[in-house]
Amino acid sequence: MASQNPGIFRDFAESRNISFHEIDLHAGDPIPKLDDYDGLWVMGGSMNVWEEEKYPWLIEEKKAIRHAVEDLRMPFLGICLGHQLVAEALGGQAKKTDRHEVGLFEIKPTTDGRDHPLLKNFDFSDQWVNVHLAEVTKPPEGSVILASSSQCDNHIMQVSENAFSCQFHPEVCSHTFDGWMCIPGIPSSLENLIGKEGLANFQDETIKNLSANNNASHTLFNNWCDLVFN
Repeated sequence: MASQNPGIFRDFAESRNISFHEIDLHAGDPIPKLDDYDGLWVMGGSMNVWEEEKYPWLIEEKKAIRHAVEDLRMPFLGICLGHQLVAEALGGQAKKTDRHEVGLFEIKPTTDGRDHPLLKNFDFSDQWVNVHLAEVTKPPEGSVILASSSQCDNHIMQVSENAFSCQFHPEVCSHTFDGWMCIPGIPSSLENLIGKEGLANFQDETIKNLSANNNASHTLFNNWCDLVFN
C-alpha cells in the first residue's frame, strides 16, 4: 500500500547505493519475476493475513514469499504484515490477539537474540512504534525468535539464513503517521482502541522518539545488509 512504504529505509538504501522497485499489490501491481532481484522486502498493510477472500492477492504474495525464501534463498526482510506473511508462507501461523500493541513499546532481545549479529549495537532502550492487532502465534519450523515485548513474544524473527522479519515498525519516518491516518477506517479504528487522546499521544510520542528510532533503525538496517549481502 502507498501508505505502507519503506519510509526511512529508502534513505538507508540510498546511502548504500541500493536501488529498489516498489510495488503495491493492493493497487493492482503485478508481482515481478523475483529472479531479476537480489532481495525482497515485504512491508505492512491494514489487512490481515487470513483475509484472502477479501484480498485475493494475499494468496499470490504468500507464494512469492515462499519462492523467494525457500527456492531462491534470497535476502528477505518482512515488517509488520510482512512479518506475519512470511510466517504463514513458511508453515507458521498468525492470529488476532487480545494483547494488541498500538503505540510505542519497549522491545527486548531474547536469549537467542542477545549475541545475534542482526542485533549488534542495536539500542533496545528506545520505545518502538507498533500498530498490530494480530501476531505470529506459531513461527515457521526452524525459525528463531530474536526479540520480544511484554505484550508480544515474537517481535524479531530469523526464518532462514538470509530471511528476517519484525513485528514493530523500524521504517517509521516523518510522514509515516500521517500516511496511516489517510487509510480509510484506520483513524476511527485506532480511536476505538486507545481513545482520541491516546491517538494524539501516540502521534506526539512517535515524533518525540523519531530521531532515536531512526538512528537505531539505521543500525538494524546495516546489520541486515551485512548479514545477507556479504
